Amino acid sequence: MSQMMDKSTENPGNDPVSTKSNGSIKSDEKTSTDGGINVGMMEKFRRSFRLPTRKNPPSPGDKESKLSPESDEPAKMLDSAASPQPPLPSLSPGSASTSPKNNQKKEDDESDVSSNKSKPLTPSNTDPSMPRFDNTFNRLRESFPWRRKKEVDTLPSEDLKEEKGVGDGSSATCLENEEKKEEDESDVSSLKSKPPTPSKTDPSMPRFDNTFNRLRESIRWRRKKEVDTLPSEDLKEEKGLGDGSSATCLENEEKKEDEKSDVSSLKSKPPTPSKTDPSMPRFDNTFNRLRESFPWRRKKEVDTLPSEDLKEEKVTPTFEEYLEIQAFCEATQQLIDREKHLFWETAEANKEAVEKLAADHKALEERVWQTLQQSLSLSSEEASVSALKSAVKAINLEEEQDQLWKQRSQTPPAWRPSEWKKRHDEVLQKLVNGRMDNPSSPTGDQVNQSSIQADIQSMDRQLKDDLQWVVEKVKNCYPPEMDICNFYARQYHQTFKARLRKIVGSVDDEDCSFLLRWVKESYPEILEKPELTSNINTEALGNLLPDELLKPLEEKYLSNQQSDLMIYIDRVLDEAKKEWDQGKEPTRDDGCYASAVAYDVIQFINDIVTSAQKIVRDPHKAQKITSNLTDFMQRYKEFHEDVIKQNKPHSKAFIKANLSCVKQFKDFLVKHDLFLEDVQKNCLPVLTEMKQSAHTYLLTPVHKVLKPHYQKVGTNDWLKKNTFEKLLNSTEEELQQLQGSSQSSYQELIGQLYQEVAEEYVRRLLKGEVKLKDSNQQQKAYETVKENAEKLHELFAEMGSKQDWLKEILTKIAEVLKLQDTPAIQMQIVSLGSAYPDLSEKHISALLKLKANLSKADKKTIKTTVLDILKESHTNAETRAFFSKVEVVGS
Repeated sequence: MSQMMDKSTENPGNDPVSTKSNGSIKSDEKTSTDGGINVGMMEKFRRSFRLPTRKNPPSPGDKESKLSPESDEPAKMLDSAASPQPPLPSLSPGSASTSPKNNQKKEDDESDVSSNKSKPLTPSNTDPSMPRFDNTFNRLRESFPWRRKKEVDTLPSEDLKEEKGVGDGSSATCLENEEKKEEDESDVSSLKSKPPTPSKTDPSMPRFDNTFNRLRESIRWRRKKEVDTLPSEDLKEEKGLGDGSSATCLENEEKKEDEKSDVSSLKSKPPTPSKTDPSMPRFDNTFNRLRESFPWRRKKEVDTLPSEDLKEEKVTPTFEEYLEIQAFCEATQQLIDREKHLFWETAEANKEAVEKLAADHKALEERVWQTLQQSLSLSSEEASVSALKSAVKAINLEEEQDQLWKQRSQTPPAWRPSEWKKRHDEVLQKLVNGRMDNPSSPTGDQVNQSSIQADIQSMDRQLKDDLQWVVEKVKNCYPPEMDICNFYARQYHQTFKARLRKIVGSVDDEDCSFLLRWVKESYPEILEKPELTSNINTEALGNLLPDELLKPLEEKYLSNQQSDLMIYIDRVLDEAKKEWDQGKEPTRDDGCYASAVAYDVIQFINDIVTSAQKIVRDPHKAQKITSNLTDFMQRYKEFHEDVIKQNKPHSKAFIKANLSCVKQFKDFLVKHDLFLEDVQKNCLPVLTEMKQSAHTYLLTPVHKVLKPHYQKVGTNDWLKKNTFEKLLNSTEEELQQLQGSSQSSYQELIGQLYQEVAEEYVRRLLKGEVKLKDSNQQQKAYETVKENAEKLHELFAEMGSKQDWLKEILTKIAEVLKLQDTPAIQMQIVSLGSAYPDLSEKHISALLKLKANLSKADKKTIKTTVLDILKESHTNAETRAFFSKVEVVGS
């Protein structure tokens, strides 16, 4: 008895029931057959996880390798499990296998043993009614929500290495902790007294599936960012009884457990099923099938599920299906293949097959032409563009088939040659004609337009929109060799050209101008857009109208423009006459009288002639529009002279305003190349006469005021009393009254007055009323003339005059009066005559007459020498006239 107790102590892993079984039933065999899956089975399953993780498995010579004799007979356990067993006897209180701890719980143990006695034994592992271990793992495998590569999660990676051991297994953190806790709390005595595990159907017992559910939920699959991948090539097989894997934490736990265990515990361990036992499903095989069943996706591979091998075999659509999806190119190729088979590969074509092929060919052709007719109204959908592309490819395939038939000697079918390319051009030409006949764009403001103008503008908008669409959309549907952009441009060009030919002979004056302007300006501007010029050869299009139609149209246009110009400028002049007749003064602008005649007339001339130059592209033709401008200037001059003649209170205001107009007209005629040469030549003298008459009209009253002061010049009082100051004062007052015209016109006016005052001064001086008998008097006359010249120039310069040369004349005359040497006198007079060639012999004689101390011989010599020198040095250079306006009485 003591030996049995010792044996029980040495083998705490043995089942306590073994002491009561009379040797008929082994303890482990009993526990393995109790109600399906019990504690013994769970113990073996857990050890299948742990045993392979031992780093140093016991060698055959160690104590741990000495298993119980039953280990050499693995089939005994299965045999005992396969046959029904009698109920277990109840445990006696004095049993040697009962531990002190169990003695304290005697009543509980007895009730447990009695309950176990009444339970039937579990069916054999090979019982077909028993759920196979494989089925459990199948459910386990299906329950794992493996995450795809696109979700970036991956399954346990190369960190799980296969180790050498018996069976194959894996554990999670939560199960590992549970096992560790269970092992710490259990001891040898508790194991001896542990009652059999409830059956599988016992609701109080956690199911095997639940255990694996906890296992599955505890696994922390590592993310792709941690560079871990699913079980792959890193899982290397180890030498041993099957494949197995374990986590590091489970390995450490097993190591601790191995250190605590001893040989006696190994001796009491039930035999493990043999590796070669066919009745027991191998755990490693099950796990291998589980692992291989998952479509692991490699990190470096781009595998997809389902794979390409599993795809359904592609089925070629029928001809009708191709038409339905608008795959015209594929439909055409299918018909061509059928055609080649019927006519080229068979001895005699089947009549019904030929008729069917002809019908299909006609149906395809109709669909292709329908697609082409929608080329300029493609929707933004990809299907619409794709249909046009396919239709164009179909046309090219048909052209190639036509060429192949031409190379064969046999009779082609009725639809050959199909000539789809020619038909393509005809369809697009008809499309363009239809769009130009019925433009979709709004016609704009038709209230102030003729029907011809409205139609041309509508076609203009349609042309711009369609060509832009061709460049942006249609071009991409055609191969480059078809040059579709230039094709459309030629079609629109020819369409416009045909329409213009019909209307060019029946247009009125207004439509003629509009039509010519559109042909020469608007149409070229459309084609010159950058996005069009890069795709369309505009030079190859030519002119919309031939020269035989264009020249008469241009002549009619120029004649109309000339008539319109004269109407416009005559209205301007009539408006000015009306204001004059009504007694209205011209308006003031910055203190100056202004007339709208010059501004309006110049504006009309500039706009009409400049526009005509752009339209007819010939400046000389455009200049003909102003050929009647001379007549206008004459009428304007008549109106100007009539204002002077009537001399009304507001006449001066009108004349000052006209001076500004004359200045503007003159500058415009000279500076702009808008007039024929004869027009300039005829108009400029008219303007000069108008200016001179205006100056005369305005300056005549001034000279009447200054006349009493002119009479003092050249007299003895002039030398003695210096009466010239009064002349200056009166002149200054009159200059104030002359203001009112534009600044430039006023400068010309006071310049004219300055010259006339200087002329009157010289004329009075040369009159000879004063005799300079000696050098003293001559010196006095020199100083007076020079002083008068300076003061007179200063006065007019302050008022804005630029006539500096008048001061020079008076100064040179004063120098002649001062000189006493004959050669010096000659040189000074020559200098004066060279600067002003209109200095005549009479003027020289009158000047020498003032020097009373010169003899007649000296005067004659000086005069003869000066005249000879001036005659030799005379040039045709343009010079100012002064002395020609100074009349000298006598000599």
